[in-house]
Amino acid sequence: MQYIFNRSCSIYSLFQGYVLAVGGHAFNNKYERTYKSATAHIICIKNSCRKAHKKLFDKIKSMYTHKKNILQLAALLRAHGIRRIVLCPGSRDIPLVQTFAHIPDFVCYPMTDERSAGFFAIGLALHDNTTVAVCCTSGSALLNLHPAISEAYYQQVPLVVISADRPAAWIGQMDGQTLPQPGVFGTLVKKSVNLPDIQTDEDEWFCNRLINEALLETCHHGKGPVHINVPVSEPFFQFPVTQLPDVRVISRYQGWNNQLADRLRQYTRRMVVAGQMNRRQTFTPEQYTTLYKHFAWIVENINNPTLPEQAITHIDQLLYSMDNSAQETMCPELLITYGGHIISKRLKKFLRQHPPMEHWHISADGNIVDLFGSLSTVIEIEPHAFWQQVVQLQNLPGSDYPQTWRAKVQNLGHAIFAYSQMKAIGEVIRRLPNPCTLHLANSSTVRYAQLFDLPTGVEVQSNRGVNGIEGSLSTAIGYASVSNQLNFILIGDLSFFYDMNALWNPNYRNNVRILLLNNEGGEIFHALPGLSLDEHTHHFVIGTHHASGKAWAEDRGFDYLCTHNDTELQTALDVFTQPNPTPHPLLLEVFTDKTRDTDLLKAYYHKLKQ
Repeated sequence: MQYIFNRSCSIYSLFQGYVLAVGGHAFNNKYERTYKSATAHIICIKNSCRKAHKKLFDKIKSMYTHKKNILQLAALLRAHGIRRIVLCPGSRDIPLVQTFAHIPDFVCYPMTDERSAGFFAIGLALHDNTTVAVCCTSGSALLNLHPAISEAYYQQVPLVVISADRPAAWIGQMDGQTLPQPGVFGTLVKKSVNLPDIQTDEDEWFCNRLINEALLETCHHGKGPVHINVPVSEPFFQFPVTQLPDVRVISRYQGWNNQLADRLRQYTRRMVVAGQMNRRQTFTPEQYTTLYKHFAWIVENINNPTLPEQAITHIDQLLYSMDNSAQETMCPELLITYGGHIISKRLKKFLRQHPPMEHWHISADGNIVDLFGSLSTVIEIEPHAFWQQVVQLQNLPGSDYPQTWRAKVQNLGHAIFAYSQMKAIGEVIRRLPNPCTLHLANSSTVRYAQLFDLPTGVEVQSNRGVNGIEGSLSTAIGYASVSNQLNFILIGDLSFFYDMNALWNPNYRNNVRILLLNNEGGEIFHALPGLSLDEHTHHFVIGTHHASGKAWAEDRGFDYLCTHNDTELQTALDVFTQPNPTPHPLLLEVFTDKTRDTDLLKAYYHKLKQ
């Protein structure tokens, strides 16, 4: 009797006398019985057990694994148009093999030797000029694909390497067929991802995003292989699922096209969220007026909006003033994002809880940025080039959606505070000379600055890449050293003292003006909702101190000013914000009480609800 069998006896025992050969044929000369479902063939090698196992055949013929990460993977492989999969034997990859083999859209090929399987997959890809997947079990099986992976990388062949793996807890614990598999191919793959075991909605979003990223990368800026590692926990011999899930598919476009224009016309509730960007004068006022007419255009000060009077600002306060029902009525159908980071946590929460039908992200690098969990399309193009195309569109349906947002902002009124950090920041921003550069340190400072309207002609800089307090002062001093205009630096006490060495250099000039907000600790921690600590712990969290920047500033050649009340603040600001150069750089230290600052801020937001 002749038959085909896999390298792992686990598959043989799983089917109790049946051998699984995927994408091929298996025979037992005298007692041939073949069941074919798509590309799966199950052969009975014991005539006496055929009837006993008929129910087993019927059960497994259309069943998929219960592992949600594998179901996501299978559904996305199909959605991204991958049709050919080379399957290698094993036990840990049984959930993968079983699922792939029973999807009618897949053509599967059995290969016992992974070394050959990898090159076989390359041959398939080269012939059809399409992306091909190869799947293997854990341990050394994956390493046997290394030669083929290197060939695919340097020949630029789109290949998806799928490896089953043990759970991370068992790696390095002398468990069978284990080795550190994530990232094992190093620089020889364009992308390597390690899928989570899905237990929560966030796990599912993360898994979906990782798979989309990997599959898109096979043909992004040249073709090449990617690696998807799939930890599989026990039990993995269960196949109760009969239908693949509906999954979110992320697409990528290279530049503008007519399809995007058609999709844009389908929506009337269009929102734009502009992240951090340097100032770029790329549009005329007429062009921006056209864009603002058709889009609810949300900006923060760090976006450096060209025409801020027509954009929607103060989004944090606005969303706070709206209950969930009101927010739901204002959610967009289409969301378009560009630029870097945004500050408002409420905006993130709003768009995550009320996701749009589509989310487009515009970026020159084409990377996947799924901040709101609803990304559908990445458009690889410079943002200003994209908007130039949109401005020229004809027959774009009008809508009162943007005006509705602007009306809500106008109803907010201006933020007014008694003497506090917020008062000092607002007064400095209101008095800023034009032109100048405003540098915002992280933590409370950059958030409080969003409460106030930015004068036209002021450029904003801030280290929002990773939002750390370190280096804010040094970055601003470096910028000012080559700038020909006044540079105003707004910084809190912890940020300032953390980066004091920024003034320990000979490169700064008299165009530097530092507003040091000193409330003897980290106010943002003091204001955290639900933060209630005993006195001992509070000391470590808040970073309480009794330091002043006076001696250090004067030692470094700064003229020093300080305030403790509103009268002193107004007098000092006359000097601090004057447009004319001063003989020396200036440091204005504003002393406030963090408890009072926090109470004033909470009272302001409370009024927004009324």
